[in-house]
Amino acid sequence: MSRVLVVNSGSSSLKYAVVESDSGSMIADGIVERIGDDGGVPDHAAALQVVFDELADDMAGLVAVGHRVVHGGPDLYRPALVDDALIAKLEALSPLAPLHNPPALLGIEVARKALPDLPHVAVFDTAFFHDLPPAAATYAIDRDIAAQWNIRRYGFHGTSHQFVSERAAEFLGVPLDSLRQIVLHLGNGASASAIAGGRPVDTSMGLTPMEGLVMGTRSGDIDPGIITYLSRTAEMSVEDIESMLNRRSGMLGLGGEIDFRVLHQRIESGDPAAQLAYEVYIHRLRKYIGAYLAVLGSADVITFTAGVGENDAAVRRDALSGMSALGVELDEELNAERSKGARRISAESSSTTVLVVPTDEELAIARACVSVVTELG
Repeated sequence: MSRVLVVNSGSSSLKYAVVESDSGSMIADGIVERIGDDGGVPDHAAALQVVFDELADDMAGLVAVGHRVVHGGPDLYRPALVDDALIAKLEALSPLAPLHNPPALLGIEVARKALPDLPHVAVFDTAFFHDLPPAAATYAIDRDIAAQWNIRRYGFHGTSHQFVSERAAEFLGVPLDSLRQIVLHLGNGASASAIAGGRPVDTSMGLTPMEGLVMGTRSGDIDPGIITYLSRTAEMSVEDIESMLNRRSGMLGLGGEIDFRVLHQRIESGDPAAQLAYEVYIHRLRKYIGAYLAVLGSADVITFTAGVGENDAAVRRDALSGMSALGVELDEELNAERSKGARRISAESSSTTVLVVPTDEELAIARACVSVVTELG
């Protein structure tokens, strides 16, 4: 048996899945929301009890519990067995991901108490990008300050980027090490990566998951001078600026909406704010695609994944329109088709293959957990 309970603990939600890692089958999955809110469960311990109640018939045969941890810092880049020493390391990393790591730690602590006889494994979002080339990983700031405070490009969504790039090679039936790939993980959080021979050479997220593409509530790239300008001129605190950039920016800040289905409806009704938000989103996405074509020299494969990437044909179309001179052409009919499986959407004449590949971070985490448990014997 290779059944793993995968837990993704957020500040006010707890996602879960039971995965059979050998077959790749999802036994059960769900989410507990509004933790700590009126009408929701009071805390993460109560949320986990809800999970256990939901999974009453699916808990038998578990070999491990896998925990998604967003930030592994400079040293944690392999799936790791959770113990007190690891907990202490993760607590020290919380300033690097204040919105993500503390809830993950809380989920780990609650799950360890509830399931003390199972091994718990932490899998890090940053791991895939640990060995980025120095030119891609290094920020052009004072090197002594960067070294002292572990400032570098860490990258995020690594579990998804790795899974999808490997799945793309499998789908095409070609060796992973022969491909130059661009992977576009477009969900509420969004990131891009350039991958050569299975190894990432650049990615859009940086020290934190705030850099890069326009996201649901996060700004992505901005002039860092905006932060000092708002501090001095608007007298906003660092905390208020950080909250604004993380929670009230991106598509929400520009267009008042993070659901692209609703956004498209608003655009069709003539909403100028929704139209501009969409145009900013597409413009940023096209800039990164162009940049990564330059970094790679050319791309054999461009793959869309995650909620928006897998389901929004208009985003895919507009992101790649007018790129035939760069060897990228969509087949409009294939792009418009809906399917839950991996599929090709590029035209026959396109020298770059364009794919839609559903991500499966839960399966990737489950398989990482089984590898750790197997090593333990």
